[in-house]
Amino acid sequence: GCPGVLAVLGLEAAAPGECELTRLLQDKLQYEMRLQYMKHYFPIGYTVQVQYEEVLRPSNITRLRNGTVSEAALRYLWFHVSSQAVLRILEVLPEKHPSWKYTQELCQLFDALGEEYSKYRQTDVEAVVADVVKLIHSAGAESRSKAVRPKALLDNCLKVMRMLYGVPCELGIR
Repeated sequence: GCPGVLAVLGLEAAAPGECELTRLLQDKLQYEMRLQYMKHYFPIGYTVQVQYEEVLRPSNITRLRNGTVSEAALRYLWFHVSSQAVLRILEVLPEKHPSWKYTQELCQLFDALGEEYSKYRQTDVEAVVADVVKLIHSAGAESRSKAVRPKALLDNCLKVMRMLYGVPCELGIR
């Protein structure tokens, strides 16, 4: 699988590499693909156990934006939550599963995105975001567990990505 990439970023603007990768992700996260790989190929009602902090919805972003968290920090948060969600899904799939390769490709795109972020100079991400990222990567967090359908994890990933990268990366909303 893909190891977690601890990345830091320091630019308000999205880098060209980020935009390129989010476009690739957007293509990979098309509705038909999410439906097929994350719903049809799983048993009915199947859920993955994730931490409470690993669920990031548009409403969370709106709330953090109103709390004056920078866009760069929000993208950092989205990156950590989404790459972790993809890992959670990958963990439950045997290699022969029809969704394994698709999920692994998503994982590789997130790894590449992590590389983009690591090029930036380190900067203080707002404490509220840093704390969430710490929680996501903390051991023993399994106690704060929540059952989420794989498709819902990717639905959130895409919606939030469009909120954060749509304008700076000119993601045409398909």
